[in-house]
Amino acid sequence: MNLDDLKTILEATGLPVAYSHFVESENNPVPAPPFLCYLVAYSSNFSADNRTYTKIQNVQIELYTDYKDIEKEIQLEEILDENEIPYGTSEAFIESENLYQKIYEVRLI
Repeated sequence: MNLDDLKTILEATGLPVAYSHFVESENNPVPAPPFLCYLVAYSSNFSADNRTYTKIQNVQIELYTDYKDIEKEIQLEEILDENEIPYGTSEAFIESENLYQKIYEVRLI
């Protein structure tokens, strides 16, 4: 699976989706929450004999909401489960933005 495949899967939620962040312009405002962002946080490549054998991207899928939205979390988790994408989660409240952030960590090989 690659990042394009992941984006297509995330778009099935019906939520706005962007890599890293949304870019605001005159004709394209930043969407109101809830929305999703995803980005490659780091790699865990498998290497041996001075070469990389398997590239592994550790991707963070970030769900942003105005409140702790359990329904949106379940919706996203069901789509990840349906596509056999295992994940770990963490969450935070971003005071400066007044937003809840739920992070789903997945690996793309």
